[in-house]
Amino acid sequence: MPAAELDAIDMKILTLMQKDASLTTAELAEKVGISQSPCWRRIQRLQGEGYIKGQVVIVDREKLGFHMQIFAQVKMARLSDEERQTFFRGVENIPEILECYTVFGEMDILMKVVAPDVKWYQQFIFSSLMKLPGVQDIRSIVTLSEAKHTTAVPLKPRQFQ
Repeated sequence: MPAAELDAIDMKILTLMQKDASLTTAELAEKVGISQSPCWRRIQRLQGEGYIKGQVVIVDREKLGFHMQIFAQVKMARLSDEERQTFFRGVENIPEILECYTVFGEMDILMKVVAPDVKWYQQFIFSSLMKLPGVQDIRSIVTLSEAKHTTAVPLKPRQFQ
């Protein structure tokens, strides 16, 4: 069912769960104005239909010593299908790479990496990233501060006039 078919209660449930997934079904039911059993059934349906992919705890990276966020832009050589799969398996096995996207443009891959400091990141480039198959060049964008960070997805596209 597309987002347009979700009703107001579904939308409220998704909004509340995106803000705090630790809310109990009873707490959610109270906040959206329905009883607990129908709320639980709605949550199960939203999970079954793939609207809710999972529930996680968001950890403070700074408290764990990852004081830097870096966007690594990677230029790739032409790879066979097998080499490409090896590259992406390698990326999956590197926990400091939080996100990885294939992109159009001069560079081929965009990665979001966390690092404790610049010296560590320099070592990471040579000991991890450059050892992945097909990596030819890496350009890094070091962030100075975080102006916005959210994991909440808008529940419907904005309408423009």
